[in-house]
Amino acid sequence: MTADLGEKLSILAGAAKYDASCASSGTSGGGGRGSSGAAFGVRVPAGVCHSWTGDGRCVSLLKVLYSNVCRYDCAYCANRVSADTKRVSFTPDELIRITTEFYRRNYIEGLFLSSGIFADPDIVMEKLILVARTLRKGAGYGGYIHLKIIPGSGERLIREAGRWADRLSANIELPTERSLQALAPQKSGKLIFGAMGEVREAAGEVEEDRRRGLKKAPVFAPAGQSTQLVVGASAEDDRTIIGLTAALYRKYALRRVYYSAYTPVGVLPAVPLGGGLSSAAGTVPPAPLVTAPPGNLLLREHRLYQADWLLRFYQYRAAEILDEAHPWLDSVLDPKAAWAVNHLEFFPLEVKTAAYEELLRVPGLGVHSARRIVELRRSRSLSFDGLRRLGVVFKRARYFITLNGRFYGSPGGAPSRNPAGRAGVLENPARARAILSGNEGKQLPLFDPADAGLW
Repeated sequence: MTADLGEKLSILAGAAKYDASCASSGTSGGGGRGSSGAAFGVRVPAGVCHSWTGDGRCVSLLKVLYSNVCRYDCAYCANRVSADTKRVSFTPDELIRITTEFYRRNYIEGLFLSSGIFADPDIVMEKLILVARTLRKGAGYGGYIHLKIIPGSGERLIREAGRWADRLSANIELPTERSLQALAPQKSGKLIFGAMGEVREAAGEVEEDRRRGLKKAPVFAPAGQSTQLVVGASAEDDRTIIGLTAALYRKYALRRVYYSAYTPVGVLPAVPLGGGLSSAAGTVPPAPLVTAPPGNLLLREHRLYQADWLLRFYQYRAAEILDEAHPWLDSVLDPKAAWAVNHLEFFPLEVKTAAYEELLRVPGLGVHSARRIVELRRSRSLSFDGLRRLGVVFKRARYFITLNGRFYGSPGGAPSRNPAGRAGVLENPARARAILSGNEGKQLPLFDPADAGLW
């Protein structure tokens, strides 16, 4: 428990915070009320972040880099080779010791491990695998492990990583090859997608073995794979990002795509590449200037997560969320509400007869409430009070549904069978937009910044 080891942990945990692909948020190591005590010279929870499972359970992860030494000069990355930062690396034994100690003390339930590219990709990948394999086989570690795949690693190493890790991820970082070459010229989209393909193929083989009933079918990354996109470091619109996301889910069976709002790390002058690395121009371009307020960039990230949710759980297609005429997500309305406002002809839906897929389109209805409506209406009658108990957000949904022909979205909320009573919302996009944004009765801005592509 040396001070040097504690300093390494502090530096490499801080360096890992820019990777969002484990659904975690960083915490400071300053201790204070509620901290768990000192370990390796730092106050827990230094390096301990939080991830949430599908059922809402919070899981604590040790999120660190093996090394922040990197040969690459990605303009958006705080750990790039030209950055003025202290460089440190763990040894495998040090990282194994930290992980097992934190796990034994119940500080963590899992490990998220990535690294800077300090050597050939195969060498870096071998170090990460050594840590994971030793934790499993030699240290008796039974917690969760998320390993970062280093693009360019060989197929054998990727398959070996999947034996010991619960989840694997290879970060795309930027939405197009053009942006990748401009801001991270040492990286290759072909290699990144190749790594994803190897993970998908290996997982498919294991799945096929299980279908055939093989008793000793190997385990391979049972929690699947994920990736990360940096939002706002390059000029692509939301339509491009959502289209890429949909393709990744379809082609590589990803469990999650994570979005990380670009964090300005300083604008660098173009500098010669070192270490034998080169780009077409022989220089690394400067990091982009983000002119929009940070809050807007965070809002954009939030909207992308909402749109991603529609792709994964609500059966929307990418082309339904955004199209050529509307390439940016709405800054005022969430993507589902925006779709409803633009398709008022789809409503109102009769709750007693609407298909599950149709109910998913109603603002205020979620996956669980829509499923429960379909299940319960087979055996009992539904009421508007009953809908509330099923989890329906009635103050939003009532403008888009009927129950037994009654509409509750008219002024005052009184039930009505008169179709004319629905016109106030369902034939008035401006009012529907005001209601869903919570601005009914307020003066709205003359234009929506998202309409102009501004964030």
